[in-house]
Amino acid sequence: MTSTDTRLTRLLGIEHALLLAPMAGVADEALAIAVARAGGLGALPCAMLDADTLRAQVARFRAAIEAPLNLNFFCHAEPAPDAARDARWRKRLAPYYDALGLPRDTQASAAQRRPFDADACAVVEALRPAVVSFHFGLPAPTLLDRVKACGARVLGSATTVAEARWLAGHGCDAIIAQGWEAGGHRGSFLDTDATTQPGLFALLPQVVDAVDVPVIAAGGIGDARGIHAALALGAAGVQLGTAFLLSDEARMRPVHRAALQSPRAAQTAVTNLFSGRPARGIVNRLMRELGPMSDDAPAFPTAGTALAPLRARTEPQGSDDFVNLWAGEAAPLARSGPAEAIARALIDAAFRAS
Repeated sequence: MTSTDTRLTRLLGIEHALLLAPMAGVADEALAIAVARAGGLGALPCAMLDADTLRAQVARFRAAIEAPLNLNFFCHAEPAPDAARDARWRKRLAPYYDALGLPRDTQASAAQRRPFDADACAVVEALRPAVVSFHFGLPAPTLLDRVKACGARVLGSATTVAEARWLAGHGCDAIIAQGWEAGGHRGSFLDTDATTQPGLFALLPQVVDAVDVPVIAAGGIGDARGIHAALALGAAGVQLGTAFLLSDEARMRPVHRAALQSPRAAQTAVTNLFSGRPARGIVNRLMRELGPMSDDAPAFPTAGTALAPLRARTEPQGSDDFVNLWAGEAAPLARSGPAEAIARALIDAAFRAS
């Protein structure tokens, strides 16, 4: 089934309603360029990028292709210090430190995730991307107004119908309906109880009925069959991430790629151990032994700080015990090869079929 809803392609200025999910730590401009060349919407995950790196990636994208680009940002609140919770978390991890012969006060650098702020907004105003998307809600109204004033279309992720209505009512031009099956961080911001969030094919038609803007389906879509199903349920387009994780352009760490290529790829769970917020990844030792959910894990995005020394010690030896192996439930459907070829195959089978 092909979609007759052209609102999304017209809104975003793309040929086909296939969007690359912005996957922090995995995707850069090379993957965005590949999907854009196939006629979809490329994306850059910006929460872990400094301004100079973001400008450089955008410049390389624009030098390679003239096409719309989505810049994605997080909208979380920075957590207040919580020494007691940090101490409980380090106590939970202490046996791993001891087993590896690491002093319990060992420090190592961990991934930093910054919320969208005035400085990030100034970069957006200078770069003037066609699309800006947000995870964990939306920024302050003054910042959102500035984003829209520079001509960007705004997308927001919803994991419930209530979140979709809220996003539509606060200025989003299209809604990404993120099902329970999706890899990486849940986009939740009104209701963070992950156990109550629906799967995509229950969520999607309800969101379509609840809002007047185009709806983009995300989560558990790994091939043309999933795209057809999403379009049949009213989606104006789809957003895929895990489907591109094994592509040549994905910046996958060797242990992450190996896990995706193994039977373990079929075993994913939502966990807060690695960052402090629920996110879906391939089950590993830490998730089996501590969780996968723990009230002791510090608030997002600080949980990874105490894990960083354990990861630094074990990952070079080929161990993924302490690595966040983000992937969605459709991970076994992921294919290797050039990302542009993967995107074109999906488009040919899903959007060009009679």
